[in-house]
Amino acid sequence: MNKPAPWIARQLQTLLSQRGHAWLLQGPSGLGQFELAEALVRAWLCDAPSPEGACGQCASCHGINVHTHSDLTVLMPETGMIEQGWPLPEKAQSEIDEKKRKPSREIRVDAMRGAIEFSQRTSGRGRGKAVLVYPAERMNQVTANALLKTLEEPPGDVRFVLATDAAHLLLPTIRSRCLSHVMVWPEPGEALSWLTGQGLLAEEAEALLQAAGGRPAAALAAAGIKLSAKSWKLLPKAMAKGDTSALADVPLPEAVARLQKLCHDMMALQLGASPRFFAASDLPTRKLPLTALTRWWTSLTQSARSAEHPLNPGLAVESLVSSAREALNSKN
Repeated sequence: MNKPAPWIARQLQTLLSQRGHAWLLQGPSGLGQFELAEALVRAWLCDAPSPEGACGQCASCHGINVHTHSDLTVLMPETGMIEQGWPLPEKAQSEIDEKKRKPSREIRVDAMRGAIEFSQRTSGRGRGKAVLVYPAERMNQVTANALLKTLEEPPGDVRFVLATDAAHLLLPTIRSRCLSHVMVWPEPGEALSWLTGQGLLAEEAEALLQAAGGRPAAALAAAGIKLSAKSWKLLPKAMAKGDTSALADVPLPEAVARLQKLCHDMMALQLGASPRFFAASDLPTRKLPLTALTRWWTSLTQSARSAEHPLNPGLAVESLVSSAREALNSKN
């Protein structure tokens, strides 16, 4: 088990010092919601926990490491379960293997019903049981409603942790049944030190941390998809020229997200504010009309809704770049 980042470790100690059967961890993505949620359930189930968290050495910790712990249920969209190596329920795995359907991008109600049944069983190791839900906003209304009663009146010794970067999308009744914890932002120096400790060069770490808006987990994820400091620095000029190669081989949702950051910073500059994701020196300096930038933002918002299922990814990228070029060169 990797040692939690310092700001995650501090939050873990705070949560472990408090009582409660259900926690809701919320805040912008990239701050380590899942890492904190997993560290919390590790400590709850550990055979030899301390105020700092799980021991990392016992059979319980090993069971979580290899995703086979009998007293832990993890609820994620099936796509996320597959990506992170968590086993799917037998029925779901069979349906996907037999090509009856694709892995779901939502947390299915069948999985939630299985978690509720799990919560009613006796703990196998005697340390209680835990249910981790991430990202919690991927529960549709039917799935969320299935959880409500158990969340309000949990049977026996089960505890819940829900993690989300979109708490506003959760049912108010879900939010009201949980103790809320807002994720803490790390200091820039602390985040940079952690990123270099993960193997990033200092220059890359600094650029990617800015590209991620100060969110270290998001910066590390960006490094994982081969975003470089150089390519990020050159993106504004490439978009002003209409150069589609700057977004070549970038998944469409990620391409939209990058352009949303660029649009955000251009709007900030026009309003006299500092950019958040790019260095000011890398952004176009000419005055742009806010009306053009607003139209661009609206277009990007619409593109984000269909980015997961584009009819033609190539044409979609061309359209995105064309809109960016038009906005960045607009005179009215």
